[in-house]
Amino acid sequence: MATDITDGVRSIKAAAVMGLLPARPRLLALGEPTHGEEALLHLRNDLFRQLVEEEGYRTITLETDCVAGLVVDDHVVSGGTGSASASGRASGSASGTGTAPGAGELDEVMERGFSHGWGASAANRELVRWMRAHNEGRPASERVRFAGFDGPLEITHAASPRQALTGLHGYLAARVDADLLPCTAETLDRLLGTDDRWTEPAAMMDPTRSAGRSAEARELRPLADDLVALLDAQAPYLITQTSREDLDRARLYGRTATGLLRYHHAMADPSPARMTRLCMLRDLMMARNLLALAARGPVLVHAHNSHLQREKSSMRMWQGPVEWWSAGALVSAELGEEYAFLATALGTIRHRGVDVPPADTLEGLLYALPEDSCLLDTARIATALDGTPPAPRVSSWFGYAPFDAAHLAGSDGLVFVKDLPQGPASA
Repeated sequence: MATDITDGVRSIKAAAVMGLLPARPRLLALGEPTHGEEALLHLRNDLFRQLVEEEGYRTITLETDCVAGLVVDDHVVSGGTGSASASGRASGSASGTGTAPGAGELDEVMERGFSHGWGASAANRELVRWMRAHNEGRPASERVRFAGFDGPLEITHAASPRQALTGLHGYLAARVDADLLPCTAETLDRLLGTDDRWTEPAAMMDPTRSAGRSAEARELRPLADDLVALLDAQAPYLITQTSREDLDRARLYGRTATGLLRYHHAMADPSPARMTRLCMLRDLMMARNLLALAARGPVLVHAHNSHLQREKSSMRMWQGPVEWWSAGALVSAELGEEYAFLATALGTIRHRGVDVPPADTLEGLLYALPEDSCLLDTARIATALDGTPPAPRVSSWFGYAPFDAAHLAGSDGLVFVKDLPQGPASA
């Protein structure tokens, strides 16, 4: 069995990845089984650089706030020529009327452009710096774009829908007849109220503290829907009055506004299905963002395995176990073979108390390989197992999710890192 697995071992290179796939996928996703480990992010950077340079990928998207990510995108595209509208977009206006390319020094970009505190990552900083340098002097068609594909969501709270709603309304108000708008900007401002009523941290554990089913929230949901419908109905006119990019940005605001209002509504749900709904809605927002990115060209995706796998995802929370279809499962159902997923599995994370895996687990079998890191053909692994499932690995640390051998068939390849070193978490 070890010989068969060894036959499927490859170096983690762009050419090796492409060799596992029938054709270049529109969305190529690389998962990770834990967050915040710099070694995994540096591995991601190296592979993504090769895929950009050798395979023509033109967008890199990470599991971070899709609206905040616009700040990073504005920064990296300013390395190119002819990006005259970027500074206007960085202000959140969606008008595309700025006159200077790019926005923000790198420190500011890393602070404002990432959610979950991931702007402090040295590897993320390195990625942003490389993207900007890569784009310098290149025409628009050859620049690499950055995007977040997560909603504006944190573990403790969800963002106010203000930025997305007002951005969408402002884009439309500047271009269509006022009589077609479902409400005025003043009405939106009144219904939105203060942002802290939306971001109340206690609402994550206590649905009665959520504003998601207030009278104002109930009124905002159909208004947001009407604004999105107006944007879609006026698209043939709007594309003659503005750039495709600015129209796409307005659509992002629309997806985010309706998604956030739906998420806040679920936060106020007192039923036992509450956390399942929240996980489901988060990944639905992710999937819709990924599909929108895929519509403009080939995309590289990085996130937790649980958000990218084709199988149902699961998690044990304070309310009990929850299951939901991940963004990867939703996108795969839509794109078929144009979606590809490489999972990542690990041997040890000793600084987190995760020691050598038992020999009868999948990670234990892979740990016996001589390579420090490698790419494996999941079909060969499945053949080597010959229908005998390895024992499940149980993590001693809640932050690491071992790879489920039952997911081999749903993965296009498996990246294995033998020993994960402890590294600096910030630049």
